[in-house]
Amino acid sequence: MNTNQINSANENDSPLHNLEEWEADVINRYPDPSVINKDKKEEDFRDYEKTEKDGVKEFYRLNHKYQTFDFVMQKKLDYLKFDKKEMPIWSAFDFLNELVDDSDPDTDLDQMQHLVQTSEAIRNDGHPDWMVLVGLIHDMGKVLCLFGEPQWAVVGDTFPVGCAYSDKIVYPEFFKENPDYNNKIYQAKLGVYTENCGLDKVHMSWGHDEYVYHMMKDYIPEPGLYMLRYHSFYAQHRENAYTHLMNEKDHEMFKWVALFNPYDLYSKNPNQKSWEELKPYYQELVAKYLPLSLKF
Repeated sequence: MNTNQINSANENDSPLHNLEEWEADVINRYPDPSVINKDKKEEDFRDYEKTEKDGVKEFYRLNHKYQTFDFVMQKKLDYLKFDKKEMPIWSAFDFLNELVDDSDPDTDLDQMQHLVQTSEAIRNDGHPDWMVLVGLIHDMGKVLCLFGEPQWAVVGDTFPVGCAYSDKIVYPEFFKENPDYNNKIYQAKLGVYTENCGLDKVHMSWGHDEYVYHMMKDYIPEPGLYMLRYHSFYAQHRENAYTHLMNEKDHEMFKWVALFNPYDLYSKNPNQKSWEELKPYYQELVAKYLPLSLKF
């Protein structure tokens, strides 16, 4: 099945009520270390069969079935030309807020609120201003949904394609439906890569992480780029499943990924300042690092 057939067959597949349902599931798997019940065993947090959200399970079935090596390469060819739309970043945030699902009774938090909560938590802890900016833009790639991409090609835990699937990836049994599962080369430990080749040479499953990384790679310091590109790569930064592909630079940079991850998952502050109070700071910050308009 080629890329166009996949998109046509699945353009209406929306197993999640909203994109944040995936993130909520990640929090269930990897709870805030500060509130973990010390009497509960670590493996209890990864009991996927106990999940009550059938939509999450169906989401991963689709994700694991269709995220092939060829699919990823085609999406890079399609999207990394950045010829779909051009607009100021503030218009892009308005664009992103269209993702809010008014029919969902469990969430009224738009994308902008989540991004500002993340960036404000980073700022309040005194981190560099470029990291604050990363907090603000880290989910910008979710605009892929507004270009017609299905949920499974926008969010989800990311993983390398073109090599063996780790059993540390959520719902690894669903990879049996992926055509690459029967490719001997792709299912070798190193696959198309070499030992410790470095993640920059590794193709990750397609989604908002890879997209926003390429969008920002000319503007953000390298530690921030790692945060953007690998913040959903839980199989490595939580499970250490792909160390054999990483080089020394990756190991050093993943300290920044680990630093960023709690801000993304656990920053929820209902008493945050209003956007009108915060806006001047963020306007100045964006102007410092980014051009007047961005290409999507």
